[in-house]
Amino acid sequence: MMMLMLLTLTASLAFAGEINKAALSAFQSEFVGATDVTWTATRDYYEVTFTLNDQKMFAFYSNGGEFMAVSHFISSVQLPHHLKKTLKRSLDKYWISDLFEIGNDDTTSYYVTLENSDSKIILRSSDGSNWSFYAKTDKE
Repeated sequence: MMMLMLLTLTASLAFAGEINKAALSAFQSEFVGATDVTWTATRDYYEVTFTLNDQKMFAFYSNGGEFMAVSHFISSVQLPHHLKKTLKRSLDKYWISDLFEIGNDDTTSYYVTLENSDSKIILRSSDGSNWSFYAKTDKE
């Protein structure tokens, strides 16, 4: 585990000098006041982890510097009413282990991970009115 963390840190630092100037400029103008900013470069995009208004957030930019999306964790109280209501029906055998909102200028989607002792189920709502199955994994 320690080795994986070290490799991740090393990879992040290796890319630190290669951040696209357009992405950096777009981030700085969009998220004024962001603190604890960390850039991670992948082959396909940049991920920026930061804190804004006491909330940890994640922004994504293309390698060309174009904004793709922003994401942050939320509580079930912050879900649109209909999603909250339909999710409660699923909770009799599960608990929420992860819930986040991801959006851009055009759309907002929600992802929730429901767990029990046997499995994890991920549901997605891309229209704000219904949940759809996204993925399932069995626990060992």
